[in-house]
This record gives sequence, C-alpha cells and structure tokens, in this order.
Amino acid sequence: MPEAPILTSKNGRIGTITLNRPEAMNTFTIPFANQLDEALWDMENDPEIRVILIKANGKNFSTGISLDQFDHKSQQAYRDFLYQIDAFYHTLAKMKTLTISVVQGYALANGAGLAFATDMTIATQSAVFGTTAINVGLICLGPAAPMMRILGYKKTLEMVLTGDMISAQQACDLGLINQVVEDGEIDEMVEKLVGKMLKKSPLALTIGKEGLNRLSEASCYDQGLNTMDDLFATLCATEDAVEGVSAFIGKRAPQWKEK
Repeated sequence: MPEAPILTSKNGRIGTITLNRPEAMNTFTIPFANQLDEALWDMENDPEIRVILIKANGKNFSTGISLDQFDHKSQQAYRDFLYQIDAFYHTLAKMKTLTISVVQGYALANGAGLAFATDMTIATQSAVFGTTAINVGLICLGPAAPMMRILGYKKTLEMVLTGDMISAQQACDLGLINQVVEDGEIDEMVEKLVGKMLKKSPLALTIGKEGLNRLSEASCYDQGLNTMDDLFATLCATEDAVEGVSAFIGKRAPQWKEK
C-alpha cells in the first residue's frame, strides 16, 4: 500500500506536515491538496500546537501542480479542480497558529506559492524559487495572491509573466522568505527559530499575527492604526500581559497561562 501523500506528526507544541510525493517532486494532485488542507485545519484546531512546520521529503520542496492533471477538462471542471488545489491559500490566510515552511531544492509554481503563503520561510542556500507555469503555457495566479501582498504589483507581474527562477538569497532579498542557511544547517536553524517562538506569549503571537493580517487589508492608515490599538488593548487586558510585564520587572521567566 503506497504511503499517504501528506504525513503529519506532533511533538509537544510543534506540529509537522510533510509533503510526501518525493518521486513526483511533491507535485499537487487532488488527494495531495485535500490532505494538506485537512492537516492544516487539524493542527489549527489542536489547542496544544503553537507552531506548524511544513517540510518535504526528497530533494525538492514542491514543483507545483502535476502536469498530468491538465487533461482536457471543461472550464467548470478546471474551476472546481483549482478550488480544491488552492484551498491551502485560503486556509493559511485564516489560521491563527504560526506556520513556517522549510524549503530545499525546487519550490516552483504552487510549491513556491505554498512557501510564500506561510508566515515564515527558511530555505537552504541551494533552494530555487520560481512562478514558472507560464513556461508551459499556464500561469501562476494562485501564487500571485501571497506574492502581491509581499512584493506589490510590478515585481509580482515580472515574476509571474517571465517565469524566471531565482535563488534563495534573491528570494530573501525580496522579502519572499525570511532566512537562508547552509544546506546542512537548516534543521538547526529551524529548531532555534521554533524554540524562540515557543518562549513567547501564545496570546501575543496570536493577536500579533491577526493584527498584521488585518493591517495588510486595511483600507486606510487611520483604520489600520485604530484596529491595531483595539487588538493591543485586548492583549493588555489579559492575565498573560500582566504576567509578562511582571516577569520582566522581576527579572524572571514568565509563566504563560494563555488567559
């Protein structure tokens, strides 16, 4: 019996989702996409999990939608197909739990979109990113959604319409990913980052992520700032905010209650 295309595991506060089609460069199919989305929701709804890692088995993170899925469907059938394939974009945008993608090898098309759509992205120095669908007569409009939020119109247009591939360092310089590390050091870097996040107030992380997501969608400066103040006030009124300030003044480690 073949292994599932998506594997999941849990270690304390850390949930891990592993893309598991290495023989096919972790390309997207309907079962792959559905199981990825289900895994994200399962971990989002697990009150113990505070950080979700998205990794991949094999040499490559993901090279997008499997080309054998483009098999003379009708427009309506393709629409239904793509709504399932791209469900993870909607899910990641709604999630309160921190998500981190860990990228090696090629992250192309929907694979690049997945890497860009997570909250943080760490990649090996040899990783390569690209919205390459146009090179086979298609177009990376799914990945363009998170890219537009990060890059703005002109650079997103350039990447999507040229289909050029860029290095991990170029992606980092553009703000598409957070950190680039030597190929053999990525696990250590991920462990350090996750450890740092787990020491923070869970409520502060959740409210902070919600605030930044709302800020990116605010229609004007004043509305955005007022929303940030409303959320900050909500955090300030929690027991953990009191504990955090008290612990800092008392020069001790805080004991978070998530209240």
